[in-house]
Amino acid sequence: MSSTTASAAGGGTAPVNSRSRVIFASLIGTSIEFYDFYVYATAAVLVFPALFFPNADGVVAQLQSFAVFGVAFIARPLGSIVFGHFGDKIGRKGTLVASLLTMGIATFVIGILPTALTPGWEVLAPALLVAMRFGQGLGLGGEWSGAALLATENAPRNKRAIYGTFPQLGAPIGFIIANGVFLLLSINLDAEAFQAWGWRVPFLASAILVIVGLYVRFKLIETPAFQKVVDSGEVAKLPLARAFKVSWRQMILGAFIMLATYVLFYLMTTFTLTYGTTANSLETAVSNAEAAGKPMTEAAQAAFVPGLGYARNDFLVMLILGVVFFGIFTLVAGPLAERFGRRKMLMAVTAGILVFGGLFVPLFSAGQVGVMALLIIGFTLMGLTFGPMGAVLPELFPTNVRYTGSAIAYNVSSILGAAVAPFIAVALWQAAGGSAGLVGVYLSSMAVLTLIALFISRETKDVEYEGNVS
Repeated sequence: MSSTTASAAGGGTAPVNSRSRVIFASLIGTSIEFYDFYVYATAAVLVFPALFFPNADGVVAQLQSFAVFGVAFIARPLGSIVFGHFGDKIGRKGTLVASLLTMGIATFVIGILPTALTPGWEVLAPALLVAMRFGQGLGLGGEWSGAALLATENAPRNKRAIYGTFPQLGAPIGFIIANGVFLLLSINLDAEAFQAWGWRVPFLASAILVIVGLYVRFKLIETPAFQKVVDSGEVAKLPLARAFKVSWRQMILGAFIMLATYVLFYLMTTFTLTYGTTANSLETAVSNAEAAGKPMTEAAQAAFVPGLGYARNDFLVMLILGVVFFGIFTLVAGPLAERFGRRKMLMAVTAGILVFGGLFVPLFSAGQVGVMALLIIGFTLMGLTFGPMGAVLPELFPTNVRYTGSAIAYNVSSILGAAVAPFIAVALWQAAGGSAGLVGVYLSSMAVLTLIALFISRETKDVEYEGNVS
């Protein structure tokens, strides 16, 4: 239920969102959005190469699937512009409803698409997959910033980083649900049934989650910070133009502050799943392909590069266990950022990510215990770096361009980091002949760029937040 607070004008009361509603609405929305997003990421590794790119050899089909995966990240900055405009123009509530609906429709349609194996759909099916993936990116481009603002603009001043961790928690929750559904399906269905129809279930099931999310968000009222901008007549006429005029430097800094976070996450999920479940020898790969009724061509055998050879289900369980640490340390990160400051904490964690890049080879080479240790350490660092971002990026911008500015920074970083991370990582793995050493170097290099951005940025813990305008 909504609660009330004393109005700034006179002694009346004005409705506000209750703490529980703020937390739940920001958490459930991002959980749904990230669920939808990760459902595709998992399918891009497990089934889409064979279903939508059947005429390409193994590695080429995988890279084509990752290329479509990257389309969403190209769409995300556009989504940040579109939804950012309305978020700063008409308010956070309505924009959050629209972003969730956009993502939900695109995800559901993927679940009913014919594949390229369907006669007559050889070209159209991949094209429609690209279009729906673009729609997913468009929706997520407007979702994160709005959810972060919903949490932090309703938070007490000394608890913004704590409140800001709840939309961030949607990432590990969405990942666990998405991969948990895939895991249950793959356990209960044989390979033929899973590839024929089982993969569709997670996409179709998203409709139920979206309905719940929409119900919760329709119950919200506008945030106090944006309402103050409306009451003072300071709503930006063109939020995008205004953001570039007064906050262009903050958008650049914000994008690079997020860079190591993005690269780390998509290496720890999409790349490790690919690397971990690829056969560890050519002989095994040939045998597996023959058992599946799809013998490897000579070209595919010549291009084959070994991975770790784990069974798909086994590695999914390992990933889910690792993501539990992601969720725990996302929540831990909020109080730490309040106590030590956002900038100081993130510099320490990013230095840890830099060092972590050097552990890829020794841990990947240390058997199952080493791989599990790599996943736990990586996801722990992920939680510590991702948790404070829900407060850090919005705090860089004044209220009347905060939705637009933080969304653009967040989603431009998605292109620089997440869109290309799986593709670059696979290419580096191939170039190194099956070693993940160059992948670790890549991660460490991105951490250096983030450290530079943090070094030249300012602490935002004590900035004015409610109703400040440019």
